[in-house]
Amino acid sequence: MSLNLTVLLREAAAAHPSRPALIIGDRSVNYGTLHALAQRMGGLLQALGVQPGQHVALLLPNVPQFTISYFGVQYAEAAVVPLNVLLTADEVRYHLEDSEAVAIVAWEGFYEAARGGADGAPACKHLILVKADGSDLSAPEGSVSFNAKMAAATPISAMPATKPDDTAVILYTSGTTGRAKGAELTHFNLFFNAHYVRTQLIPIGAETVALCTLPLFHSFGQTVIQNAVLGAGGTVVLLPRFTPEDAVALMKKHKVTLFAGVPTMYFALLHHPGLDPNDLSSLTHCVSGGSAMPVEVMRAFDARMKVSILEGYGLSETSPVASFNRLDREKKPGSIGLPIWGCEFQLTDAEGQVITTPDTPGEICIKGHNVMKGYLGRPEATAEVLKAGWFSTGDVGQRDADGFYFIVDRKKDMIIRGGFNVYPREVEEVLYAHPAVAEAAVIGVPDERMGEEVKAVVAFKPGHSASLDELSAHCRAHLAAYKAPRSFEVRASLPKGPTGKILKRELRA
Repeated sequence: MSLNLTVLLREAAAAHPSRPALIIGDRSVNYGTLHALAQRMGGLLQALGVQPGQHVALLLPNVPQFTISYFGVQYAEAAVVPLNVLLTADEVRYHLEDSEAVAIVAWEGFYEAARGGADGAPACKHLILVKADGSDLSAPEGSVSFNAKMAAATPISAMPATKPDDTAVILYTSGTTGRAKGAELTHFNLFFNAHYVRTQLIPIGAETVALCTLPLFHSFGQTVIQNAVLGAGGTVVLLPRFTPEDAVALMKKHKVTLFAGVPTMYFALLHHPGLDPNDLSSLTHCVSGGSAMPVEVMRAFDARMKVSILEGYGLSETSPVASFNRLDREKKPGSIGLPIWGCEFQLTDAEGQVITTPDTPGEICIKGHNVMKGYLGRPEATAEVLKAGWFSTGDVGQRDADGFYFIVDRKKDMIIRGGFNVYPREVEEVLYAHPAVAEAAVIGVPDERMGEEVKAVVAFKPGHSASLDELSAHCRAHLAAYKAPRSFEVRASLPKGPTGKILKRELRA
């Protein structure tokens, strides 16, 4: 038995090759062209020596070349390693080294980060540079031009012979300790998750027009928009960088029917003066995820736009959709809904015992077709979170008498800023590298617009000091912008427990 994610694009292109698949700006790419380019990309990678089972990184924004490369890597029977476009060269290098990626496809605007990262990753032999202007076929020394190589590549026409359990995508995620880990998601994980979204969660079909402003390097944008909509033969309108002005203009121009976003996007849209329900009457379905949706924002948006935002829950390790409010059941604002078909939830207490009573908090554990194979090259970390098929999420939730789940808290200290995960340990390590810092702790603080903001609390070494501007500049030099603390607090010392562990709960209080 074989299965490959390219079947989503392959079948849609066979059914209606002339239908628009992707729209960006004034350009449209139909299914026949998109599929042909993905096949050609697969041939390009093969010509460069990429072998089945190897890994190829993508450092691309929401542009057609992301989708072309994503399915092209699958045609080459390799695995995609999507990278956050905000990563620094140091961060890119770590991801390339850890994944042993043999090539990276990068947008011209991220060339320096890609070049710096690839230079420090011995396994990465090829940097394929994508230029916005397709007529320019040149590339800096040490890299090759996406446009030139694509023109000369021989397409792969045969369906790839990967198996359902072969790794298709490696998504990097992390806890509050250690470095980022690559969650290995299989062809079946991702295929079935997208299939569920388009057939059970939302009625997505060839008439669907979806705005894709969620980053495609994240599992939410990949599964719920790109894979689900293309698998149904719909149209994806790409928006590389979200602004409420651009989002409203594109939804109006293209008569968008489906919008998926994180709560901060809904907040921005709701407060945008140009949001006119009469202009966006085509919008029929909205979904939210990434972080908890404030109930008041959901109710206000629903009322103004005459829609019903469906909120769900998932993680990179679950492909990502694990639970959702449903169209056939009255939604409960503030709830992450019900487990999806074929996916089980259970709550466990501190001793690992299953909680059966309603409204009793416990750690959410998930079992099902959407759960990852494990963390790439980390058997100990995999064994820590995967026990007898149950994935321990680290999130604390509770279930009501109707079976709906609610997130209570995060067992981990992870911060969710505007839908992006920020892991305090990574930021703390950068702060500790500053010569004046003796102690550092990073916490999330409530923020109306971003959900949470990143705050650093530091204590200086005796006889040392630094201005807050200096600390901020130090962090921004070594971290992606969204991870850098937005506020700092200086203390003589940080509160600690008997073992010397810094007590973040006291800092939050």
